[in-house]
This record gives sequence, structure tokens and C-alpha cells, in this order.
Amino acid sequence: MYICRMIYPGNFERKIEFDTVREMVRKNCISRMGAEYIEELNFTSDFDKIQLWLNETMEFKIILDNSSGFPAQDYFDMRDELQRITIEGTFISPDLLFDLKTSLSAINDVATFLVKFNVASIPYLKNIAPGISVEPFILKHLSSILDDKGNIRNNASEELAVIRKKLIDKEKAVDKKINQILRSAKQSGWVADNAEVTIRDGRQAIPLPASHKRKIQGLILDESATGQTVFMEPGEVLSINNEIRELKGAERREIIRILKVFTEELRPFVPELILAYKELGRIDFIRAKAKFANLIKAVKPIISANPELNWKNAVHPLLYLNHKKQNKPVVPLDISLDTEDRILVISGPNAGGKSVCLKTVGLLQYMVQCGLPVPVKEDSVSGIFNNLFIDIGDEQSLENDLSTYSSHLLNMKNFVLHGDNKTLFLVDEFGTGTEPQLGGAIAEAVLEKLNNNSCFGVITTHYSNLKLLAREGNGIVNGAMLFDTNKMEPLYQLVIGKPGSSFAFEIARKIGFPKNVLKEAEQKTGKKQLDFDEQLQQLDIEKQQLNHQQQEFKVADSFLSELIEKYENLKNDLEEKKKKIIEDAHDEAFKLIESSNKLIEHTIKEIRESQAEKEKTRKLRKEVWSKKEKLKKDIHSIKNQKENTSIEKDKTSDKKQEEKAQDDKIRVGDTVQIPDQDITGEVLSISGDEIVLGFNSITFRTQIEKVNKINPKENKKPTSKSRKAGYAKIANDMNDKLANFQFQLDVRGKRGEEAVELVRQYIDDAILLNMKEIKILHGKGHGILRTLVHDYLRTIPEIKQFKDEHIERGGHGITVVILK
Repeated sequence: MYICRMIYPGNFERKIEFDTVREMVRKNCISRMGAEYIEELNFTSDFDKIQLWLNETMEFKIILDNSSGFPAQDYFDMRDELQRITIEGTFISPDLLFDLKTSLSAINDVATFLVKFNVASIPYLKNIAPGISVEPFILKHLSSILDDKGNIRNNASEELAVIRKKLIDKEKAVDKKINQILRSAKQSGWVADNAEVTIRDGRQAIPLPASHKRKIQGLILDESATGQTVFMEPGEVLSINNEIRELKGAERREIIRILKVFTEELRPFVPELILAYKELGRIDFIRAKAKFANLIKAVKPIISANPELNWKNAVHPLLYLNHKKQNKPVVPLDISLDTEDRILVISGPNAGGKSVCLKTVGLLQYMVQCGLPVPVKEDSVSGIFNNLFIDIGDEQSLENDLSTYSSHLLNMKNFVLHGDNKTLFLVDEFGTGTEPQLGGAIAEAVLEKLNNNSCFGVITTHYSNLKLLAREGNGIVNGAMLFDTNKMEPLYQLVIGKPGSSFAFEIARKIGFPKNVLKEAEQKTGKKQLDFDEQLQQLDIEKQQLNHQQQEFKVADSFLSELIEKYENLKNDLEEKKKKIIEDAHDEAFKLIESSNKLIEHTIKEIRESQAEKEKTRKLRKEVWSKKEKLKKDIHSIKNQKENTSIEKDKTSDKKQEEKAQDDKIRVGDTVQIPDQDITGEVLSISGDEIVLGFNSITFRTQIEKVNKINPKENKKPTSKSRKAGYAKIANDMNDKLANFQFQLDVRGKRGEEAVELVRQYIDDAILLNMKEIKILHGKGHGILRTLVHDYLRTIPEIKQFKDEHIERGGHGITVVILK
């Protein structure tokens, strides 16, 4: 299915500085072939392609992080030369033969490396290996022709060996002869004692004063600039040099013949070799992306096929590199856009980081859809958009007679016409460039239209009417860049869910702006507008305080509920044990009777067999039977007494419950007490069998049957000191638990029972602290610890589900537990 994609405007990459990113990746390439892939690097909305590109890059990061032996040199591009020799009669250039040999060796080394590397670590890169293989005979033939320095071997053919042997003999003869003539000339005084044989036009010559040039017969090859010295080739070596020249010609012809033979053998494999060079360029390209990813500490986020994003600890890569040089930290960005909150309206002071935030969103989303890892937390989610729009900076044009505001309007027109539910738009300083009231109205209408089109977007603004558009459930949410009002400086931190203030007057006061001018400005602005910003700030402060108090109450409520539940469980357990002990005692008593009965019968049997008197035997039997019946009656009496007592207790309990239901029905506002606990509170609400109690500013739930209604006059409230002590103990306990709690438990190397006990304690703490997700690191090994842990987790009703971690973050060596 064809998917229409739109990147707007045409200079989108320059706007978000992706052109700089592209150039930085290109610098990591070691070949022209890899650089060509960088040029072709483009945006796509194809889910499978994005996954493939990112997985390949992350796998190469594994290679870079775990191996220093990857072959990364001699990536010569021989495709043009290979394409040229496809024509019959042509042969490979001798000058390029060595480049062919070394580059083919590099291709072969890369393929060998990928095949030998850990299979499980780089499955995607291993799929490339077959495409960069080289036929072994090609490299073998090349090695038989060339030596390690790139020279044609003497034994490349028998004919060449003969020619070169003759050349060596002739060159030795020339050397010997010309040195003899030079010594003779020195003895005769024709040349200076320090004269040496020189080379002119590739031939050996003797430097001879022009006045003695006729003393030696031969050919003058050259003369000095002054004409006082001539360079003469003696006639005795002239004929030998001519023979050498002919041998060199024969050598060239033989080399060409050798290359033609090799080219004929190579020609059928040219298409495969060109493809191998292309894949080598792809490897170079992937390697360059991986090196850049390491440079900016980038990872592969979780890729979603839906248009959404949920980034944690995201940073602008170029800002990160710039600050790294200056040893300055970068404040990470947390941002989320989903189907419920699709459009984020960011406000805040100038130079507070709004534009950087917007550019970060645009650049990272574009990088992901170009297959580049991004600097975010690994569990961040990045969806896929079909369209990316941006409006940032001044686009006024003298050629097209466009003002700044006209260019903004033109962009907005395209956004509205083409934006849909798979569009991400980014607008900086939304609505500016014209009269504020009119510009704000147009911006508001445009934003509503984009929202109605179900677009996703991030905008920055100072306009209050745009901040007020955000309402729960309408798809628009506010965001603020935080500002330290004490130090009067931006914190560069984004908080979603509240609007920000421009702090215009506060910043003006900090820089020493004239007070009388500021006072006049305040009067012109009006008290209403200033109060609006102050109210926004105050509401945010109060909201944070309420959230903090609510969290404290929630923790205390959970802690108290846990204590009550543990007490009830302990009490029930003791009752069960008590009942079991009594029943066991009864059983033991009956067993004792039976044992005694058997013993007596045995005794009587012995007496009978010993022929004792019948009357005496009858008397013994009667006494034993009498004692046995008495013992049974006593035991039955004890049992009946216990049962009657239990029945009476049940009747009394039923009566009390009935009276309680009729006369003391618990209502909202009543004072109640939990039996056996020093807890007395007011009933805040009743829902079915559950009630909510208020106890020392703490609320918690319990069953209505677990409390007793009491007279408020009889309620002795604890002293202020005891309340504070109790609350402080609870707070300290919970603070200690929270401070020491780790979101991942490591049980590797533990014995089975020890590991399960650690997991049990860890799960208990997580449930108590209301954690939603935790991780258990048990390692892979033979899977024994994993099985034991999973078996135990299945027994915990508070666990919603558990699963293996994502394969790139540990796979089945880590179990992720999600609590209810």
C-alpha cells in the first residue's frame, strides 16, 4: 500500500539541524561507498525498515563495544573500474590492480569477521555477510600476480621470469661497463675525482666538462644550464641500453597479456563483485551510524507502529556534544504525546529552553525515522508519523515579497490542509509576528483546527488564550519550562500539566531595568493580567503541596492497613492453632484408651491361658471395663463442655451482632474503634461492607465488621504528643523503606531457597510501597533460578502479570513484574 509522506517545509532538515547530524555521521565513513549511503539517508514511515535500520546499527554498537579487531581499512571503491572491464578486450589497469587486491581482501575479512562473531548478538548483520563474499580463486590468482608491495611478481608467468632475468643481466653489464669508463676518465683527468654516474631520461650518463666531450665517444643526453657540463652515455653501453629498452617493452607486453588473462577470468564475476562493494559501503555506513550513536550515547527506543511518543531523559545530541566540550551538563527532557494528550502547549520565559525542547522533539523523531539511534532512556517509546511539519525561525523573503508573518501564515495554511492523525507539527512562538490580539485569535483558531484533525504537535507560546485552550479530555495539554524565582534564572526543565509564566517583569527587575519605567508598564498592562500569571504560579504551588500531602496520606493509609491485616491474620492463625491443638489432644486421649484396652485384653488372655481362677478373671475384667467407661465419660464431658461453650459464644456473638445491627448501626460521622487496637477514628464514608476512617489526619479503609461504635464522650483521644510520635514512626518507617528500595533485585549466584526468600521480602516491600513495576535479575544460565522465581510469583495475587525483559535489555535473564 502506498503511504503518502510529507516533510514540510523543504528546508526541514536545516531547520532541525539534521544536516549537521548527517555531516557528522559522514565523517565516520572510511569510503566513498559509505558516504553515498549517507547521502541517501532519508525519512521513512515504514515500520519494518525503521526496525531493520535501528537493529543493524545497534548490533554494530555491540561489535564496537566488544571487539577492536573489526577490519576497517582499504575500502577502495573499484565499481567504476569493474564496470569498465565488462567490455570485451579491456583489461584492468595495472595501477589499480593493487587497490583491487587489498579491497577484495578487506571484503573477505569483513565477511569472515561477521560469520565468526557471536551469532546471537548480531543476527541482522549476519544476513549481510553472504552478500559480501568473494570467490576464493580470485584472491588466490591476484596473490600469484602481485606481491605484498603491489608489484607484479617475477614468476607471474614463465615468459616474464625469462625477460626479467635478461633485464637484470643487462643492467648489471651496463653498471659494470660505465663504472669502468668513469674510472678511466678520472685517471685521464677528463672528469673530477668526485664525479658520479647520473641518470638522464632513464639512462646512465657520465658528467663530463664540455671541453673534454670529444675525449669519450658516445651520445650526449643532456647538458647543464651553463653549458659547461655535458652528460654523455658512452657508446660502449649504448647498444646494451637499447637492448634493455627492448626488454622493458617486452616486459610491459607480457604484463598486459597476464592482466588480460586475469580480466577474462574475472569478467563473469563482475556483477557479484559490484554488489559486494555496495554491501561493503553499507557496512561502512552502518559502522558510521554506530560510531555516532556511541558519541552521543544513543540507544534504540521501543518502536511503536502508532503515532505517539513517550521519551524519557531525551537530550538534543548537538547540544550535548557542545556542552560536553565545555564540561556543562544538559538537562534531560521528559515528554509524552498520545491519543489523549496529542498537542503540547509549552510556555515559559524567554531563553528558558522552549525552542530547544521543540527542536529536540523534531530532530529525535526525524532521526528515529531515518534509522538513527537517539539519546533517550531505553524504555522510551517512539511512534511513527507519516508527516512532519515545522514552523520555526524567520522565513521572510524579498524575492517572493513575503513578510515574517506572511510566511508563518503560509506554513499554517499547509499544516491545516494536510495535517491528519499521523502528522506531527512543531511551531515555535505560535501566533507572533503581528498585532498580538489578532495574531492570538488566528493562532487559537488554527490550533483548534489542527486538534480537530487529530494531529499531534508541540508549540511554544506566550499567549494566555492558547494556554487556556488546554482542558482535560480535549487532546491539548499545557507544559511549562521551570524558572527559579529566587535566583531569577531558567532551569531548562519541562513539566507537563501546567502553563508557564513569561516572568517578563521579574527578569526586567533582575537586570536593573529602571523602576519608574517598570511601574509605568505595570499600570499599562493592568492588574488583571499580572494577577493571572501570579494565580497560575500560586495554583501550581498549591497543587504540588496537595499532591505531596496526598502521597503522605496514601503511604500512611497503606501502612496502617497492612498492620491491621497482619494482626487479623495472626489472630486467626492463633485461633486455628488453638483449635487444632485441642482436637489433637482428644485424638491422643482416645488412642491412649484404645492402647490401654488392648493391653488389658492381652493381660486377661495371659491370665486365662495360665488357668487362673475364673472368678478372679471376671472381677479383673469388670474393674477394667468400669475404669474404661469412666475415662470415656470424662473425655465426652470435656468435649461436650467445649462444644457448649463454643455454641454459647456463637449465640452471644450472634446476639451482639444482631443488637449492634439493630441498635448501634454505624453511620457517617460516628466514632468507632478497632478492637484490640489503639485506633479510634471518625467514619468518613461507607460503601457496602467497607468504611473509610479518619485517624489523626490519616485515612484508611477497613471492613465494617472489624470496628465497634463507641460513645464520643467515652473516646479518650490520644495526646498531641502521642499522635505526633505515632505519625513520626510511620513516616520514618516509610521513608526508610522508600529511601532504601531498589527497583531491581539481583539474585544471581544465590541458592534456590535463598533466592525465593529474597524475592518474597522484595515483593512484600514493593506491595507496601505501592510500586507498579519492578525487575528481578536472575540471569540466564540453565534457567533454574528463573523457574523458581516464576513459580513463586504465580502464587502472589497482588501481581498483575510478569514477563521477560526486552531482548535488548536482558531478555529472559530479567523478569519484569507488574503489580496491581
